Amino acid sequence: MVMSTTLKVGPEERVRIRVRVNGVWYERDVEPRKLLVHFLREDLGFTSVHVGCDTGHCGACTVIMNGVSVKSCQVLAVQADGAEILTLEGLAKDGKLHPIQEAFWEKHALQCGYCTPGMIMETYFLLKENPEPSEEEIRRGLAGNLCRCTGYQNIVDAVKLASQKLKELKMTL
Repeated sequence: MVMSTTLKVGPEERVRIRVRVNGVWYERDVEPRKLLVHFLREDLGFTSVHVGCDTGHCGACTVIMNGVSVKSCQVLAVQADGAEILTLEGLAKDGKLHPIQEAFWEKHALQCGYCTPGMIMETYFLLKENPEPSEEEIRRGLAGNLCRCTGYQNIVDAVKLASQKLKELKMTL
């Protein structure tokens, strides 16, 4: 005899999840269909994680989950249960910008700033995987993140500068 399990899914359904964000553990009850981007912004207050296209095309919601770059609008919060997540808020330490953030600032790699957190998090992942990327590798690495106002040259220059800064500081990601 096969026992069937009824799964009640709806706004009244809640699932307890536990995630570590920027080094701090959080435990919350969430709707099973809630996206990670909404969980991070609305439930935990990490407002650097922007809601852009909701389809994974713009990259404004990029975070690092278990060491891998993900578009948080493509991940359910319940899929992140037990995960370690890094957002832009987790980069700066003791009131000092991370070298990647400094590089974006110094190279004027932003205008409206909406895409910037996602660009910086994708840059973090790119430089973690390839500390000294060529310009072509930078452009390919950031291809999943869109900027509608700067063009991309200043962003590419910022990634190059961030690579240099990390190398000079002997800092690994």
